[in-house]
Amino acid sequence: MTADETGRSDPEPRHDLVRRSAPFLPPGSEIRQVFICQSAPNFWFFVITYLTGLTMFWNNYRCLAVTQDAIYVLDSSKLSGGASPQRLAATLPRHTRLGPVSGRWGQVNLLGERHWVHKRFHGQIAAADMETGFAP
Repeated sequence: MTADETGRSDPEPRHDLVRRSAPFLPPGSEIRQVFICQSAPNFWFFVITYLTGLTMFWNNYRCLAVTQDAIYVLDSSKLSGGASPQRLAATLPRHTRLGPVSGRWGQVNLLGERHWVHKRFHGQIAAADMETGFAP
């Protein structure tokens, strides 16, 4: 795997997101990657939300926890920006490809919606895809 912007080649998941996500996963699950994202129908809608917050209540804020067996999509509180999971929304097969993503805000399609992921989490997506054999 190539190094991320911090120079690490295997990015560690954020410990606070791991801790907050764990209660919504099956007992004994090991979170290998975790990241937050938010839905928006298009990039400009997302930009308006990001800059002003005016459209935030139309968006879904999610935390994705990737384990060896599955990808868990967790609905999060809007005010946390996705960092405070509240319930399990869906479980995706582990072989689901998440990337590739690029740019400051990468796009990921989940559950029939476009989601935007900040660059700081792109290493988590690349690592999840690499573990299932997808090229970055």
